[in-house]
Amino acid sequence: MTFSIGVVGVGQFGGHFAHLFKLHPGVSEVYVVDERPERAAAAQERWGLDGTKAGFEELLASDVDAVAIFTQRWTHGPLVEQALRAGKHVYSAVPMAVSEEEIERIIEAVKETGLVYAMGETSYYNPATVYARNQHAAGKFGRIFYSEGDYVHDMDLGFYDAYQYSGGDAWKSTASYPPMLYPTHAIGGVLGALPSHAVSVSCIGVRDDRNDGVFDKDVSMFGNDFSNATALFELNDGGAMRTNEMRRVGYPSHIRESRFRFFGTEASFEQLAKVTVWQDKENVHDISEQVETRPSIPLDDPSLADVAPELRDAFISGLAPVHDRSRLPEEFLGAPNGHEGSHQFLVDDFVTAVNEGTLPPVNAWVAARFTLPGVVAHASAQQNGERLPIRDFGDAPQSA
Repeated sequence: MTFSIGVVGVGQFGGHFAHLFKLHPGVSEVYVVDERPERAAAAQERWGLDGTKAGFEELLASDVDAVAIFTQRWTHGPLVEQALRAGKHVYSAVPMAVSEEEIERIIEAVKETGLVYAMGETSYYNPATVYARNQHAAGKFGRIFYSEGDYVHDMDLGFYDAYQYSGGDAWKSTASYPPMLYPTHAIGGVLGALPSHAVSVSCIGVRDDRNDGVFDKDVSMFGNDFSNATALFELNDGGAMRTNEMRRVGYPSHIRESRFRFFGTEASFEQLAKVTVWQDKENVHDISEQVETRPSIPLDDPSLADVAPELRDAFISGLAPVHDRSRLPEEFLGAPNGHEGSHQFLVDDFVTAVNEGTLPPVNAWVAARFTLPGVVAHASAQQNGERLPIRDFGDAPQSA
């Protein structure tokens, strides 16, 4: 079986995903939509796609079977629900949504329509998460009682350019997006390895002091002045998870922007920018080679012309030895990848789920567990760290 898909938003990431969808043998046609028609036309020409649509409404009214949403991060919830209600399977970039209400509406729409929803959380296929998931499944950790996931990406390392590219003249009002409302690269990397979920949180927000108009409450459309935030979560299995979301930090995020630690009763796993170790009660084992990705395209590839040099590593990282490349279609060999080798796996997950009528790994219920804890954490930070409960929408049903 094959299906057609329309990609909404073909800026820096959307175009690369449109290319991967076009390469996948399970996809018949790929159309693109962008609020800037010239971007849609350029993507169609660059990747040999099947056409453009004038807008989101026109796309939903067409006979495409699915949509992939790569719009501004705070717009995903309503667009996803609208697409599901229009009878389209949906792939969405992160985050799932920005409120508990939006998350609930997406889950209800998935239940009622029976359509496939997948959130493209890259950390689910981060090599560190893949390694930890395998070790946990094999019982090597013992009981994991403490874990950490950090998303450490300084604004100076490409984010100013990215927000100006996507936000236009009002970019400072959107560059203040609250860090904890973009939590899935950190939380998803931990919970992607553990069969648990967060049940409560206390979070501390660090107010920005750069005074450049970003993270300024008077400028921010979100009323946000936190540039960094740290949250401590209680998990349903009695363990603890700490998450850091940092936008002002002296750290080389172009080398590794998400990093993880897991501590179990029998063994532990720790990661820095260039070193990753597995430790038991007797020794320390350097496993850096197993989780190191290989470039998929050069840093100066023409497709990256609109991407800030500091961000290009996220677009070129290919597979690591720990990845199971045997499950990917042959058409992906030599194709662009990104975010620690995750892009190709995420596309294949969605295509497989649609064509086989199954649930993708990061389905609506999993996406809620990756997203809602950050939403509640931000509320906790706004309330001076008050410990707040986190709603759980339960496990996914057995079929889509």
